[in-house]
Amino acid sequence: MISIDNAVELMIKTFLGLPKRVTGLQITRTQYQEVSESFPKLLDALEQHASDKLTGINLGEIEWYHRLRNQLYHQGNGLTVERSKVEVYAKLADTLFLNLFGVPLVRESDSKHDILGEFILAWANFERTVASRMESKKEARPLYNPAAMVAKLVVDGLLTKSDAQHLDSIRRVRNSVVHGAEDYRKLVKPEMSQFLIHLAEKLAR
Repeated sequence: MISIDNAVELMIKTFLGLPKRVTGLQITRTQYQEVSESFPKLLDALEQHASDKLTGINLGEIEWYHRLRNQLYHQGNGLTVERSKVEVYAKLADTLFLNLFGVPLVRESDSKHDILGEFILAWANFERTVASRMESKKEARPLYNPAAMVAKLVVDGLLTKSDAQHLDSIRRVRNSVVHGAEDYRKLVKPEMSQFLIHLAEKLAR
């Protein structure tokens, strides 16, 4: 958990610190030094300067895992964290890295059995597809409100009410898993990722 959190902090610092001609971000050296002082400031800067890179990523979830890491590091007293939480944070980190740099951080040797990774990436890709479609229509991107995003798709006739209900149940599973409320091995099913991939392909046409 500590190593993953350190990697997340490093990837954000690296991205924000790249030259303007690479990222197009308007961050001065003074601003960069200031935001580099703390993890929350890094998240704030990422949200302010690169919100288009956060599709499928909720920074509140990233901060929650960072706080959990801090508790383990400073007040652990020999305690550890459930393996499922470590695996979820690793997949969120991989998704963030993919968004920021365009390549996956981790390449699975046998992706067919990576149910969690497929699920998180499928949801992120679904959000990315919807955001791209809305941008093409010059509509606001509902980055942090997937429920509103789905409702808008139903109103536009792009999703059926049945699809919307299924998506809502999948969203609840994702939230429960990412927030550490449930073990993903009990909730996540391969057909959920397949459904998300199918809808993303449908909306991309």
